[in-house]
Amino acid sequence: MSPLNSLFKNAKLALTDAQTALDNLTGSAIDLTVPTVRLGVTGLARSGKTVFISALVHNLIAGGRLPLLDAAGTGRLARAYLQPQPDDNVPRFNYEQHVETLTKDRLWPESTHQISELRLTIEYESATFLNRQLGGGKLHLDIVDYPGEWLLDLVLLRQDFRQFSEEALKRAKARPDLSEEFLSTLARYQDKLHDEFSEDIAKDLASTFTTYLSRCRDDENALSMLPPGRFLMPGDMKGTPALTFAPLNLGDTQVKPKAGTLLAIMERRYEAYRKHVVRPFFKNHFAKLDRQIVLVDALTAINAGPEALDDLSGALTEIMGAFRPGKASWLFSIVSRKIDRILFAATKADHLRREDHDHLELLLKQLVERAINRAEFSGASVETLALASVRATRQATVHHDGAETPALLGTPMPEETIGSMRFDGEDEAAIFPGDLPDDLSDLFSTEQSHGTPEDQTALKYVRFRPPKLERTAEGLTLSLPHIRLDSAMEFLLGDKLA
Repeated sequence: MSPLNSLFKNAKLALTDAQTALDNLTGSAIDLTVPTVRLGVTGLARSGKTVFISALVHNLIAGGRLPLLDAAGTGRLARAYLQPQPDDNVPRFNYEQHVETLTKDRLWPESTHQISELRLTIEYESATFLNRQLGGGKLHLDIVDYPGEWLLDLVLLRQDFRQFSEEALKRAKARPDLSEEFLSTLARYQDKLHDEFSEDIAKDLASTFTTYLSRCRDDENALSMLPPGRFLMPGDMKGTPALTFAPLNLGDTQVKPKAGTLLAIMERRYEAYRKHVVRPFFKNHFAKLDRQIVLVDALTAINAGPEALDDLSGALTEIMGAFRPGKASWLFSIVSRKIDRILFAATKADHLRREDHDHLELLLKQLVERAINRAEFSGASVETLALASVRATRQATVHHDGAETPALLGTPMPEETIGSMRFDGEDEAAIFPGDLPDDLSDLFSTEQSHGTPEDQTALKYVRFRPPKLERTAEGLTLSLPHIRLDSAMEFLLGDKLA
């Protein structure tokens, strides 16, 4: 790149940053009338983003049991209600439909495939005497829901096509049972890289690469490091050239590809993906967040084995690296917002006995230890938590042959199995899920994953249906039950409701 082109490119980036800062300035000016918190909710596939948002909003609107949220526990919450969201060009989070699916159908709503937004306005009484004399407080909570796979794409901004290809192929070669079809397709076209571009070849490579990524994400593998994220969640970009490329085996050659060749077009499409997909997401949405929760389905990774846990750890480190942590002062936040509180939450705590909740939280802390250290050093407040946004089970004790065994009581999803037992999704069952080991390093040991079949089923977790909502003696339906959802709210919002 010539010095003049480099100067021009840097000038364009500076203008883009200036525009983003100006947008944040405008948003903060509006904040002066009614404060606004933009909460990012993300996580990898099936981590429970949709359920978390639905349960949070439902409990605030319905006056749910939230004793660990100080404003609720001390009776200072007046009411919460939905209002039109500020961004008319972003799809609205379909709260009403999701809550109906949870409460009436007792089914889990579909997972996130695109970005969406919801505004909840909270009215409350201040905890301080002076502020109470000035009248009631009000807070706009703008919830931004987006797939964690898109967040992993931010690493692509640091990688050119060669670096992306090297990293992607390194991971693929380490997973030969999942990548065999893609790698064989890649080898078949290896001598075509410098030939005239063929759309059929590009589609074949992109299709087999996408199939490989999809296999990695399946529950039995539960792998997480799967960029580019839009290949698995294309939305309205399905079939576009920006999603019709794949990593290539470039070897040691450093020669610039000839225009119009397969290599040149694939490289151009990768750059288009970075320019038209990754950068706009970062600029228009991610860079404007104030608080962030990252939901983690550690139990599915445990089911899949040590490789999945190790891969999840790497993915969470990359996710953490995408944030711009730092405790923002009032003045600095006007010019350039920073995410100053980040919560990593292990979901589905209701799939474990109460005694194992601390173990699950400790496991999560180990998974993100490097990322947490980085964020704390930079000034962001980071916490870990084990929760269940909607509690689908109850703690129970089973009496059998004179012995008492702790168990979980709930309705397993249809087709879930334990050994030879298959559930129909209608009847409740008492299930012993197994215990997390006292030494959590055992979960990362490949030796542990090659035990007997009996050992391997000891830590298999089944999925449960959402619960039937309880009713009071007066016939009122209670809000969705949860485990530590109020703790998550307190960390993310408590200071804004003081």
